[in-house]
Amino acid sequence: MSATTPIQHGHSRTLFWIAVAVSVLMFAPMAWVLVLSFTDNEALSRGTEAAFTGPYTLKNYTDIAGNSGVFRWFVNSLIVGAGQTAGVLVLSSLAGYAFGRLEWPGRKVIFVIVLFGLAVPEQAVIIPRHQIFSTLDLHNTYIGLMLPGMSLPFGVFLMTQFFRAIPPEIDEAALLDNATRWRIFWKVLLPLTLPAQATLGIFTFLFAWNDYWWPLISATDKDMYTLTIGIASSQVNFAQTEGLGFLAAQAVFAALPVLIVYIIFQKHVVTAVSGGAVK
Repeated sequence: MSATTPIQHGHSRTLFWIAVAVSVLMFAPMAWVLVLSFTDNEALSRGTEAAFTGPYTLKNYTDIAGNSGVFRWFVNSLIVGAGQTAGVLVLSSLAGYAFGRLEWPGRKVIFVIVLFGLAVPEQAVIIPRHQIFSTLDLHNTYIGLMLPGMSLPFGVFLMTQFFRAIPPEIDEAALLDNATRWRIFWKVLLPLTLPAQATLGIFTFLFAWNDYWWPLISATDKDMYTLTIGIASSQVNFAQTEGLGFLAAQAVFAALPVLIVYIIFQKHVVTAVSGGAVK
């Protein structure tokens, strides 16, 4: 058994302190917003140093409970996030199965075309997308907010790679039992991809929940604002808000669903990243 040398010990200590410094830098803005959310607005109006001295209160959070606009934006974000996530999981799973397990003419060419979508920035297609949705009268609707995010090339690529990693003997055994392709997909293969779907679902929900660009363009009716647009509009009209503490409380309120989703599905994410989903 070899002993740890002083040089190795020094490198480990350096890496440890680097990790601590990076963690502090990442956590500091979140901690600052959290402290502001509990600080009295009247004290904050005189200076943000009140965040260190108080007084502290829960009024900012109780004000959210009495603000129907914030809850309306919250529900809109929840509907858009859940609907977009469900759409991505369904379409990516079906496409991944078709690309990863089936043989059909033009499969490789179409798969390359799908991957080209990874290289096209959203800003490059925003004008034709806006015109199409205007023609179809889909602006200020839930479908209009969800539909662009359902076409996710990364989701198709992830599910394709995951389906390809499943041993082909599973399909052969199911076919010998006279199972149809749909039954093999639904009953046999799809359950094996749950870790990948959990990972894809979390990233899709995070993207939909934090999306600002498309809701800013598509949602012009205040009742159709998502949380990102609603909170941003409050910051623009800062003089009409109830103060900095109230804005910080809204930000904390908006972050809670993301934290809850990650806590619930973190086991599946770790499994997918470690590659232990398919044995």
